[in-house]
Amino acid sequence: MFDILITGGRVIDPETGHDGIADVATANGRVAAIGNGLGEAKRSIDATGLVVAPGFLDLHAHGQSVPADRMQAFDGVTTALELEVGVLPVAAWYEAQAQVPRVLNYGTAAAWVMARKNVISGIELVGGTPAVTAMSRNSEDPRWSQDAASNEQAQRIVAMTRRGIEEGGLGIGIPYAYAPGAGAKEMSLICDLAAAADVPTYTHVAQMSNIDPKSSVEAYVNLIGLAAATGAHMHICHLNSTSLHDIERAAQLIARSQAAGLKITTEAYPYGTGSTFLGATFFADPAFPDRTGGTYSDIELVSTQHRMTDRAEYVAERDRQPTSLVLWHFLDTEHNERHRDLLDVSVLFPNSAIASDAMPWSNADGSPYHGTEWPLGADKTAHPRSSGTFVRFLRRWSLDRQALPLIDAIAKCTLIPARIIESTAPAFKRKGRLQVGADADIVVFDPVTLIDRATFSEMNRPSDGMVHVLVNGTPVIANRALVEDAAPGRPIRRGDA
Repeated sequence: MFDILITGGRVIDPETGHDGIADVATANGRVAAIGNGLGEAKRSIDATGLVVAPGFLDLHAHGQSVPADRMQAFDGVTTALELEVGVLPVAAWYEAQAQVPRVLNYGTAAAWVMARKNVISGIELVGGTPAVTAMSRNSEDPRWSQDAASNEQAQRIVAMTRRGIEEGGLGIGIPYAYAPGAGAKEMSLICDLAAAADVPTYTHVAQMSNIDPKSSVEAYVNLIGLAAATGAHMHICHLNSTSLHDIERAAQLIARSQAAGLKITTEAYPYGTGSTFLGATFFADPAFPDRTGGTYSDIELVSTQHRMTDRAEYVAERDRQPTSLVLWHFLDTEHNERHRDLLDVSVLFPNSAIASDAMPWSNADGSPYHGTEWPLGADKTAHPRSSGTFVRFLRRWSLDRQALPLIDAIAKCTLIPARIIESTAPAFKRKGRLQVGADADIVVFDPVTLIDRATFSEMNRPSDGMVHVLVNGTPVIANRALVEDAAPGRPIRRGDA
C-alpha cells in the first residue's frame, strides 16, 4: 500500500518530457510509481483538472525561517537554499537550523564575504547567524568591503572558505558588489578553490552601473574571464537586477561564453524591484543616480514604505539605521514598456533558473521576525518576491502570455536549478524531477486560479492556486491550507547522496 496516491492530474516531468494524465504514488518519501491503476494508498488526492509537477527548487532564498518556509510553500517551493551570500561557520548554521521546525528542505553555501569580515576587519563570526543579518552588520567598518587583501590575508580568506565547504557548504557565496575592494588575485584564488572542490560560486557581480568605467558589462566580462582562467563554475545571481538597463548586452555575453563551453549559469526573478540593506556599498556612491539611471527616490524603506527624497536624506537614514531593509525600484515594469522588455530578456534567458532572492521577514520596527504566527500579520514585511516569485512567473509568462510552454516554464523552477547544483551533492539528482525514485517533493496546482497576491503594500499575502504541496512525501499544504504542524524539511549538505 502506498502512502499517498495522486490521481487524474496532468503530470509534468521536465526531464523526460512526460506531460499527460496519470496517477502518482509515493512511499517512504519517494515517488514509487507513475501510471494508471496503481493500487491502494493510505491517502488519496484527486488531482482532476490540476497540474502535478516537481516541487520548485529555489537557489536564492535568504529567509531560512519558519515564516519564510510557509510563505514559499504557497509559492510551490519545496527546497530553499541560501547560496548567494552563504554563512560562516557552516557547521554551526546547520546545527542551528536543526533546532527549527523547517517546513522546506534547506542548505547553504560557504560565505566568502564573512571570511573577509573576519580576516580584514577582525569581526567575530557568530555561529547560526542568518546570512542577511550577518551581511548587513558592521557597515561602520568599511575595511572588509573596500580594502584589497594582502597575500597573507587572501590565503586566510581562502582557508576559511575552504573550511566552510568541508563542513557541508554547497559552494561559495560571492556577493562581490558588497565587497568591491577585493582584487583579482584574491578572486582568482577563491575560484581556484571552487574548481578544485567542484562546487559553483554564486556570484552577485562586482558592479551595477549603466556607464563605464565599472559598469555591469565590465563586471560580467571579468566574471567570464575568471571562469575561463580557473575552470570554476560561475553561477550569476539575479541577472535582472545586476544588469540594470544593460540586460540585453549582459545576456549576449553570457550566451557567447556558454557556447564557448565555459561553466556559466544564471538566474532571474520576475520583478523590476530589488531588495537589500540601507548600508549597501553601491548606494553610497555619489554618482549612484547617473550610474543606475534612477534617483534616490527609487530607494524605499521596507518597514515604513517611505522613499528617500534625495542623497542627503539617504545618508542620514543610512547612518541612523544601516541594517534596515530597503526596496530598490530599478525598473518600472508597470508603466514602461521598454523596462518590461528588459525584464523579459533576463526571465526568459535560455536554460536559466527562476530564483526568488526571497528576503527575510521583518517586524514593523525592522527587526527580524522568526515567529510561527499564521496567517502572517499585516505588520510583517519582506518583498513580494518572498511570497510569489514562482507563481508570478508561471502565471504571467506561461499561462497568460504563453511566452514559453508550461513544461519549459516548470523546468526553470525545477530541473534547471537542480542541474546547476547537482554536481555538488548527488541528492539533487532526485529533485526537480517527477519520476520513480525521485524525492516526493511534489506540487499540485490549479492552473486556473494560480496567481501571486503579494504587493509592495501587502507583502504578507500568500500566493493562491497551490492545492497540495508535499515535501519528502509529507503534506505541508493540503486543500489550499497550511498544515501548521508539518516540519518535514531536511538539510542538504555538500556530498549528500
